[in-house]
Parts: sequence; C-alpha cells; structure tokens
Amino acid sequence: MTAFAPDSLVLNRKLPLWYQVSQSLRASILGRTPDASLRLPTEEQLAEHYGVSVLTMRQALKELEGEGLISRHRRRGTFIEPGARRGSPVRLLGSVDAIVAQQSGDRTTILGHGRTTVSGELLEHFPNTPEVVTYRRLRLDPVSGEPTNWAENAVLPEFAEAVELADLERWPMTKVLRDVVGVRISRITDTVEARLADPETAELLQVPLLSPILHYTGVTYDEDGRVVDVARIRYRGDRFSFTVTVDAH
Repeated sequence: MTAFAPDSLVLNRKLPLWYQVSQSLRASILGRTPDASLRLPTEEQLAEHYGVSVLTMRQALKELEGEGLISRHRRRGTFIEPGARRGSPVRLLGSVDAIVAQQSGDRTTILGHGRTTVSGELLEHFPNTPEVVTYRRLRLDPVSGEPTNWAENAVLPEFAEAVELADLERWPMTKVLRDVVGVRISRITDTVEARLADPETAELLQVPLLSPILHYTGVTYDEDGRVVDVARIRYRGDRFSFTVTVDAH
C-alpha cells in the first residue's frame, strides 16, 4: 500500500495558517490515489512538513475532523475516513490552496480540448491574444456518480503545451498550472453569480432547462500580471451554496 504524502504548501502570512494548512491537507486527502494509506502522518510530522507549530497543525486537523474527512484515535493515530468526500459549500478565503481544495475529490471526465478563437466574455481577459486553448471537463460525485459541475478553462497556449490531460483527470487546473507547469501564480480573482441553465449546462448537469445554477469565474494571474487561465464553472444550484469568509485580522 502506498504511504499517504501531503502536498507541499507556500504559506501566505496574511491568512490564518491553520486555515491554509487545513485546505492544503484537504486537497491532498480528496486527491489521493486509491491505493494510498488511510493513516495520516503524526501531528509532529505534518507540522514539520508544512513548517508550522504543532498547535497550528492541531487546529487544522480539528477543522478536517469537523468536516468528517478524518477521525482521530488516542494512541492509534489519525485516519482518513474511507468515504471522505467534498462538502457542498463553495468557500473562498483568498487562498490558492482553498480553491484547489474546493475543486478536488470529484471524478473528472474530459469532454474535449483544443485551440479556440478569443471572443465574447474572454475578450475582456485576453484582449491581445488571438487564440487560447480550452479544456472542458465534467465532474461527477465519486459515490453517486451524479454530475456536480462542469468546468471550462481557457489557458494561454504557451502554458497549455505543458498541460497533460491525465493530470486534469486527477487535479484541478490551478494545481496543474502551479505544481506541474510551474506557473508562479500571484493572485486569482473570483466571481460567483446566479444564472439560469442553458441547454448545454442542463444536459450535462442533468437539471431542467432554465433552472438556477451557480456560475463561478476564476481569473488566474502570474507574477507578471498576465492572465494565464480563465475558469468558468457551472455548479448545480440544488447541490451547492456560496460562502465567503472574511478574516478580520
């Protein structure tokens, strides 16, 4: 059996450390391979891995335990719940790892990809780029098999050359661009609005035509201020809610 290995994390000192650690570990849990061990490393090992105190690590684990993703047993250790799955709220707190965690855990089907002329809504983000590479993916609940959302990413061609479809079946585009392609992400702007399901969305998500959906747009910028990816995700309105957490410190 393969040992569980959490992803690395670049900490942002402007956000609560326990929250960033919990979201990174959450993404690792939901994106783990099927043969990975259910046993987590010790608190001390995890704290050393993330570069935080044991107290901070303990608070992060408490958050995951409250979500039902892990269980903690005195003297035995901490274990991933076998049926651990992503909850339904769409939660954002300005962290790249929070976005990665939110999009992890579903079973992903690639619907198609290829070069597309920049037009419509994309013109605002790619005004000087004639073409982008688009990726269309359908995400399914890993237990029920029901569709939960479908995503469409528009990526600059120079970065798309290094994107492998196999990686997109396992990880969100944000993680692939950052950890595989090597894009140095500086920020992501998020917009969520209520829309009505168009014919394509209604068919893919198996909802009635013109029923409410949550439409998420995430624009990813690199350190040079360029837009490298525009993600448009349609969530089923009967399966998701939108929550924004504002840190006062």
